[in-house]
Amino acid sequence: MSELEVSRTIAATPERLYALVSDLPRMGEWSPENNGGRWIKGATGPAVGARFKGKNSNGWRRWSTLAKVVTAEPGREFAFDVTAAGLKVARWGYRFEATADGAVVTEFWDDHRSPVIAKITGIAVGAPNRLTHNRAGMELTLERLAVAA
Repeated sequence: MSELEVSRTIAATPERLYALVSDLPRMGEWSPENNGGRWIKGATGPAVGARFKGKNSNGWRRWSTLAKVVTAEPGREFAFDVTAAGLKVARWGYRFEATADGAVVTEFWDDHRSPVIAKITGIAVGAPNRLTHNRAGMELTLERLAVAA
């Protein structure tokens, strides 16, 4: 099981940043892999237990995932558990801490796949080294989020 965190100070309030990352259709504006998402099963916004479908791509590869919000604290943290084909994939999230210059945003990822599934899915989605791939993607996501904010 792998874990990764990337942080960046952004000149915006924690509340503004939370609103941006929890606005699923817009996620594709800053994430290099996630192309956005849509609320499903009656969910209309970020709330614990709300479910959504995410669309992802890496080059020519395309796939979707299902996710369930596990933390929805405006201005503090937004996190969700991702599954695909009924298998646990990962927990993704964002934490926000106010600073004099705005906020420190920490994007985090906890891999929930077994080593065998990690190897298979890494090849399938074109990211055999998911840790390196995600670090680069998270850094770009936070860079783009800073511009959007």
